[in-house]
Amino acid sequence: MDHEANGARPGRGAVSRLQVLCADATRKLSAAGVGVSVMAADGVHGMAAASDPATERIEELQFTFGEGPCVDAFASRRPVLITDLDHEAMLRWPAYTPAVHEAGIRAVFAFPLQVGAARLGVLDVFRTHAGPLSRDELGQAITISERAVTTLLDGQDQAHGERDIDDAIDQGAPLWQAQGMVMVMLGVTLAEALVRLRAHAYTTDRHLSEVAADIVAGRLHLKRDHS
Repeated sequence: MDHEANGARPGRGAVSRLQVLCADATRKLSAAGVGVSVMAADGVHGMAAASDPATERIEELQFTFGEGPCVDAFASRRPVLITDLDHEAMLRWPAYTPAVHEAGIRAVFAFPLQVGAARLGVLDVFRTHAGPLSRDELGQAITISERAVTTLLDGQDQAHGERDIDDAIDQGAPLWQAQGMVMVMLGVTLAEALVRLRAHAYTTDRHLSEVAADIVAGRLHLKRDHS
């Protein structure tokens, strides 16, 4: 299976920052490990970063079997919180569950990484003991997921080079014009409009300036998020 995500390739700097984020999350969430998987809407997905090599191997299992909490969280756009990989989990993921059990994992918590309608991937928290995340830990996990989204989007900008905004200024500021159009189009704030533009650029593996030009020219219309 090709694990390279089409249209979802964070730069090396972003991967390094995600690894640090995952290691920090492991400590804060009393986890055995934390991983971030970058995934594309067409079902192609690939590993982005993990807190340690052992967790990276565990994270890869969902790609090997095509099933697991991460896959379901991405598809449903909702967290999948498995407090005990028991018989019910075995029925739900018959290949994935015994494989992670063998690695010593007893609980998995998967949080989708998304901006509006744009899906970027999933953050996975692995534990070697059964039981739920506390209320405080759940809040921290959501905050960490938001940081992962920001890191991925920043990494996309850097992977393409950081002259998108400069180019936009040189060409009459189509980026700002596109922001205004998206703000009206989606009924969001100006800041959120920029986030949506960046998210679309990330998921389609395009330059931000190219996406802005298509918006301004009427070739691209972003959709409202009705989920």
